[in-house]
Amino acid sequence: MPLIYVSNLEKIYHGDGIDTRALTGVSFSIEKGEFVAIMGPSGSGKSTLLHILGFLDRQTKGEYRFDGKAIEDFTNNQIAHIRNKKMGFVFQMFNLLARNSVLDNVRLPLSYSDVPEHDWDILAHNAIAAIGLEHRIEHTPSKLSGGEKQRVAIARALVNNPEVIFADEPTGNLDSKSGKQVMEILQDLNEKRGHTIILITHETYTAEHASRIIKLFDGKIESDTPVKHRHHAHDGFEK
Repeated sequence: MPLIYVSNLEKIYHGDGIDTRALTGVSFSIEKGEFVAIMGPSGSGKSTLLHILGFLDRQTKGEYRFDGKAIEDFTNNQIAHIRNKKMGFVFQMFNLLARNSVLDNVRLPLSYSDVPEHDWDILAHNAIAAIGLEHRIEHTPSKLSGGEKQRVAIARALVNNPEVIFADEPTGNLDSKSGKQVMEILQDLNEKRGHTIILITHETYTAEHASRIIKLFDGKIESDTPVKHRHHAHDGFEK
């Protein structure tokens, strides 16, 4: 049973008497442990699809099943629980709390979970160790580079040990060196820890860290192919 299954997905936005079709007839499945990149130019439907897959929005038509269950069959409380426990999100703009330390930022999702508070610090420390930033644990975001901020965002997404991590243009605001480090971390999380990764990007080089690329154009799937010459992560991260 695939982790994610979508069939004939459509999304239409209604506004000012105009209907805008963002997705049309989108069908695919993603198995547990896959690393899939969703590519396409601006306006191709990438973000719309991510929002539906991440339970941030609902499709207009078609079927979406997460872990074998249709999204319509989940209650609002179940959706909130799945988003907190089974999904992690990494965004282009980092979305860190400016006045809070790295540790506090990473601990944040645990405060919305059913994890006992006495476990929060150890889980946060483990997530921070996984992205190689133990030496920055008490720093606030203003003292971090862009690449370090994104690594903290990954640790925050990782702290609940989610089944799937959604990364929306995670290298979009980074220089090439920092972007490469971020992609290496995501690749390690996939290969060594077994997390399913769904990456949204418009950059071919970034997408080629995945094992499969789904290309969208005008809201439709243009191609869905394995990556032939995959960029592989090296062990260890520069401090």
